[in-house]
Amino acid sequence: MNLIPGAIFDILASVADTGQLTLCDRYGLMAAILDEQLSEDERRAIDRLLRSVRRGRVDYGQPE
Repeated sequence: MNLIPGAIFDILASVADTGQLTLCDRYGLMAAILDEQLSEDERRAIDRLLRSVRRGRVDYGQPE
């Protein structure tokens, strides 16, 4: 599975702007986590995002 280059950082920027993690974003993150080709920077970005969700800084609400 190949992700679109920069997709992780696009998700991160979108979440930083809106404060919400959409269903589409969640599926993108799931695919990224399963991808063995992630760079260390991408893995750290995902970790930061998940930490923000866990701390309640990012809303991941119900699917629309």
